[in-house]
Amino acid sequence: MARCRLDRMTDLRKTVETFWATAQARDWDAFADTLAEDVVYTLPQTRERIVGRERYVRFNREYPGDWRLRVERIVAEPEQVVSWGLFTVELEEMYGISFFTGDDSGRISAVTDFWPEPYEPPAGREHLVERY
Repeated sequence: MARCRLDRMTDLRKTVETFWATAQARDWDAFADTLAEDVVYTLPQTRERIVGRERYVRFNREYPGDWRLRVERIVAEPEQVVSWGLFTVELEEMYGISFFTGDDSGRISAVTDFWPEPYEPPAGREHLVERY
């Protein structure tokens, strides 16, 4: 009998919560347990891709600087989870948006990270927006 979509959504959300908690704790064995063996990690802004659990864990383990994160929000659908987090690398803070896809075992099979860079909005829409 196939698992219902709600169970899969809840399972993937819990997996993503564990993913972030274990990354923050630098518990690389538990972090690896959240990932499918053939996980694909994609960074569209830098046009980089990492394939495979071992390489992805190593990428995170070896990331330079003393980084920290705070998950701001997680939104879950049965096939996908999206998280928004504040990442701090030494003195620099940046928000990141991560899209997760899961496999049938409840592990993460794909992660796509977006790291929005701040920019000034184009002129001509001041009458429509409020700046903060």
